Amino acid sequence: MQKNNQPMSMVQILLCGGAVVTLSMGIRHGFGLWLQPITQEMGWTRESFALAIAIQNLSWGVLGIFGGMLADRFGAFRVLLVGALLYALGLAGMAMAPTTTWFALTAGVVIGAAQAGTTYAVIYGVLGRQIPVARRSWAMGVTAAAGSFGQFFMVPVEGSLISNFGWSNALLLLSLCALMIIPLAFGLREPGFQPGNARPVRDQSAGQAVAEALRTPSFVLLTAGYFVCGFQVMFIGVHMPSYLKDYGLAPQVASISLALVGLFNIVGTYVAGNLGQRLPKRYLLSTIYFTRSVVIVLFLLAPLTPWSVYIFSAAMGLLWLSTVPLTNATVAQIFGVQHLSMLSGMVFFSHQVGSFLGVWLGGYLYDHTGSYQVVWYLAIGLGVAAGLLNLPIREAPVARLRAAQAAA
Repeated sequence: MQKNNQPMSMVQILLCGGAVVTLSMGIRHGFGLWLQPITQEMGWTRESFALAIAIQNLSWGVLGIFGGMLADRFGAFRVLLVGALLYALGLAGMAMAPTTTWFALTAGVVIGAAQAGTTYAVIYGVLGRQIPVARRSWAMGVTAAAGSFGQFFMVPVEGSLISNFGWSNALLLLSLCALMIIPLAFGLREPGFQPGNARPVRDQSAGQAVAEALRTPSFVLLTAGYFVCGFQVMFIGVHMPSYLKDYGLAPQVASISLALVGLFNIVGTYVAGNLGQRLPKRYLLSTIYFTRSVVIVLFLLAPLTPWSVYIFSAAMGLLWLSTVPLTNATVAQIFGVQHLSMLSGMVFFSHQVGSFLGVWLGGYLYDHTGSYQVVWYLAIGLGVAAGLLNLPIREAPVARLRAAQAAA
């Protein structure tokens, strides 16, 4: 914890920020494990569950812009406190929801708001302001890897909780875990936002930053590509356990597959952050999206066995959240860090619209066709489109930053 205007330790930022993301992302990555237990006991359709998780992603995306704006203005600490409380409240509400409407409000709106205040946009704002430019992409990769470790660690834990305590009690226990974000938030109190200290100097209002971003073609292309990332990962993350069960594979295959995604994503995100420090990020992003499509095609063509699932999960894990450090580092490189959390939230809103459609369409098309096949094909086509969209992105700073750098 800092006093007065002493700089924050890089180790402290990475440890506390990584732990927050581990908890917040780790919990959400396991929601697919609840689909069948909840729908079977409550008598709900898969579409009703999928719609609630889709609303969660949309709520996260919309409120993430405003959460980022507040974090840029008042610091991440306060936003993290509110986000942790909302997370605990939303998980408890999920456990006790008597109807699909209440389930959509708690699992959807409340937890979406919680994720807006406890995940990448807020944490990356701290990294952008406190980590030197020469190590920024690397630091973002380390933090994204922490989120991946959360998936590797938390998904089996959540599966075990469901097996041993039932799905409702498992959610109540997770709500207590979410409160652990509160003490971690104290390690992310930035000196410039503490009482008695001078606030960071700004040469741009939030409105001016938004207008500048929207008239920058590279920002629009980056945002459009991120839509596809959300569509793919949330469709697979939420519907993969049910897809495998439909084909007669044991429930533990789904738990192991999601854990493998998290395990290999630790490597993928770290390597992506490292490479982003050395190579053009647009080429790395295009490669990730193209490769995802190839991996999905091979998975659908291969015989469905536990080992084919595990190989697919490992391959997708390497590509899973590797877009996150590259995308956010590109935003910081083009626009600077004054409004990084807000601009990252804007890009992430597109990601969450894609997540909404990936989750909801998965449930909707399954209920109406009895198959996930069409959504798999959509995921392939969108991956190719995203790869093409990222190729023409220009990573050079905007004219405002170039002028400031020249003056300095």
